[in-house]
Amino acid sequence: MNAEQVGALIRPDIFEMEPYTPIVPFEVLCARLGLPADQIIKVDANENPYGPSPRVAEALARYPYYHIYPDPNHTVLREALEAYVGVGREHLMLGTGSDELLDVVIRLFVQPGDAVVNCPPTFGMYPFLASVAGSRTLSVPRKEDLSVDVKAIEALYADGGLSPKLVFVASPNNPDGGVLSAEQLARLLALPAVIVVDQAYVEFGGTDYSPLVPEHSNLIVMRTFSKWAGLAGLRVGYGVFPTGIIGHLFKIKQPYNVNAAAQAAVLASLEDLETLRERVRTLVRERERLYQGLQSIGYLQPYPSQSNFILNRVLGRDAAELKRGLERRGVLVRHYRAPRLSDCIRISVGTPEQNQRVLAVLREEAR
Repeated sequence: MNAEQVGALIRPDIFEMEPYTPIVPFEVLCARLGLPADQIIKVDANENPYGPSPRVAEALARYPYYHIYPDPNHTVLREALEAYVGVGREHLMLGTGSDELLDVVIRLFVQPGDAVVNCPPTFGMYPFLASVAGSRTLSVPRKEDLSVDVKAIEALYADGGLSPKLVFVASPNNPDGGVLSAEQLARLLALPAVIVVDQAYVEFGGTDYSPLVPEHSNLIVMRTFSKWAGLAGLRVGYGVFPTGIIGHLFKIKQPYNVNAAAQAAVLASLEDLETLRERVRTLVRERERLYQGLQSIGYLQPYPSQSNFILNRVLGRDAAELKRGLERRGVLVRHYRAPRLSDCIRISVGTPEQNQRVLAVLREEAR
């Protein structure tokens, strides 16, 4: 068979779909810019600039069983997480990042032609994973202040027509850091749908809705160790699920999805909570300092944030060109091509020294 004949065998919807666009790898950017890593300030991916607990490297070095398959049921991890999350282990399942769990949830509920609700601008994985599953994504745009338009979501169900099975809402939301109120969540939970609240950044602000899961058969909460615990490179997240859902998820997840290194890192992190929580407190203080500094830059309009990043609308100039200009000077920020975000840049909160440098470069760009 030639390439064209093979291509004809591919699912037509996937053949035509747009790929997800991740950030450019750090090493690739260093080479492209011709700058050493220590001269680059990477504030484009909401990573924790302090990295993991020092205990993680020690735990990885002494773990003796890398030649043995990991526990498919995450027994030790779920037991350790129970105390941290405050929810029984029967509600907990781990994955290779919360992205994997989002994928498994969609595959559990969605058949080709089914619909899910997305609330853009938000995390791009929701519509991407829905498309892979053959689902239609019904977009309910956020309001002008980027808050969730709950009334518009409710209207989708009012006539008994489409009845989307899943509603995805991030709180704090990526990319703006806004949160979903308890009243908004209560209204969503009254709908005939499963509500997936992605709380990847909740350690930095907003209400943690994990404790509500045992009370609601249609509420799922996603969490991760990537941000607050600095384990983004090890890819480990978890979900809090109703008991009526989690058993079915265990049926269809990959059996050895959380690797042994990730397990060792999570256990070490949970044994060093005070160190990690102090780093989170530092990042929250720095977020507020960075926000104040960004407000003083005339061509930026920062959004208030409850996360470890700040979205900025760029006024009177091209946001993509600003992003490239900062990049040439060794400051990496996030720019989007998506509607309503093409005139924005997102800046992750760094260390005090990094934030000071970011503000200095932004002020120099104003001249």
